[in-house]
Amino acid sequence: MSARAMVSAVAIALALAFAQGAAAAGKAEAGKAKAAQVCAACHGADGAKPSAPDQPILAGQYYDYLVKAMADYKSGKRNNAIMKGFAAGLSAQDMEDLAAWFSSQKSSLHFQR
Repeated sequence: MSARAMVSAVAIALALAFAQGAAAAGKAEAGKAKAAQVCAACHGADGAKPSAPDQPILAGQYYDYLVKAMADYKSGKRNNAIMKGFAAGLSAQDMEDLAAWFSSQKSSLHFQR
């Protein structure tokens, strides 16, 4: 295979990988609905107003971080009895949807672009 053909093949493979990643992303509106049912009591409807100081602000957090955190609570890698209970009932799609919702919200914790 020539160098040019190899570069083209790699470019196509990367484009497909990024397209699949984008398709797997959560849906913010579905996350908003799920957050109202599961998360709002402790973190606030938009994730920016926790009900207690020991509960984190979720608004504006990185999407990947939120997905991993919820998966870690569900698997037991993170140890918090309350979050483990809530995460146990979440599907992978629920976690992606919640992450899409909270990561799209404004936060006072950092500069908003």
